[in-house]
Order: sequence, then structure tokens, then C-alpha cells
Amino acid sequence: QVQLVESGGGLVRPGDSLRLSCAASERTFSNYIVGWFRQAPGKEREIVATISRPGTITHYADSVKGRFSISRDNAQNTAWLQMNNLKPEDTAAYYCAAATGVTGHVYTDVQRYTYWGQGTQVTVSS
Repeated sequence: QVQLVESGGGLVRPGDSLRLSCAASERTFSNYIVGWFRQAPGKEREIVATISRPGTITHYADSVKGRFSISRDNAQNTAWLQMNNLKPEDTAAYYCAAATGVTGHVYTDVQRYTYWGQGTQVTVSS
């Protein structure tokens, strides 16, 4: 069972950048597809970005394309979400999640993810 711990959230102004980190407890981190999700108050949890096991395939929500970048280093058991040009509508709790899956795939469905971090708050406000 993998445990995930997010960090890096905070209060920033529109146009600023943040880098979220997701540290995993297992050395078999490379066996998992990783996703970043977010949930704003009163809204459903939504996919932000996902990355395949070796890190060669990524997928982004349309709302963050060109601004956010997902990456991972399996040797460090860590994944990141680089968020640039942040907007007020990016305000949400951000969650890292892991799903067992085959190489060459990414998952956008929240139901496919078994393991979740506790979340980190990102607030974008002037």
C-alpha cells in the first residue's frame, strides 16, 4: 500500500507560480500511474493532470494546458505539478493520487485511483 504526501500549496497572486510535490512511501512508485486532482468548495473532484508509469505520457485538463506541467522521478519516489500563470479559478484543494496500471497508459477517471494524499490548498487571490 502506497502512502502519498503532498506539499507546496499556498496563497499566491494571479500570474504567480507554485510547484506541488507528491512524495510516495514505496520504492515501487514506478508501478503506479500518478494523477493530480483538485476540488473546489461545492464542486466535484476533477482531474488536473496525469502521467504514465515511466513518465513518457502525460494528459492535462483543457483548463490547465500550457500552464501546468506534471513530472515524476521514480528514483526519488516523487511526482510534481508545476503550476504557472495561476488564475483565481485554480483555487482548490489539490490531491495527488496513484493507480495501479500498465505501462503506456494514463487515467483521467477519479474512480481508477486507489491511493490518495491528504491534499494541499492552493489559493489564488489578489
